[in-house]
Amino acid sequence: MGRRKRQLSVSRVIPAEREAIFDILADPAMHPVIDGSGTVRDVQEGGPERLAYGTKFGMSMKMGAPYKIANTVVEYDEGLRLAWAHFHGHRWRYELEDVEGGTKVTETFDWSTARTKWTLEMAGIPKRNREAMDKTLERLEELVTQGREAT
Repeated sequence: MGRRKRQLSVSRVIPAEREAIFDILADPAMHPVIDGSGTVRDVQEGGPERLAYGTKFGMSMKMGAPYKIANTVVEYDEGLRLAWAHFHGHRWRYELEDVEGGTKVTETFDWSTARTKWTLEMAGIPKRNREAMDKTLERLEELVTQGREAT
């Protein structure tokens, strides 16, 4: 029997330079602006202004009740790839690729690295994340192409 992939990805071609998109993704203060799930509320004070491999940053979140989460950048290739994980182990990853018409941005929710994969699956988290990821990429496009916060 084959292993389950335990990754969910969505992609969008955004008519903008890869570097401009990456700059937004690498700025933790922009995460609440582009978040399509409605759970990322604010960046916690004292963190980095720009993400790089190994940096730690915190977010104030709300899913039902408010909580705080600490993340560590676990994958980083300037302008191409950025991923972070928190104590539970699952990752959020962005990959950028130059294509005709702009930049293909792929967002991946990767729970193959989670400590308890089944709890995420039983709670329906991967399935719910698809719509939120589509909204995040839409908001990212609005921000980078129109220079304003998405609504």
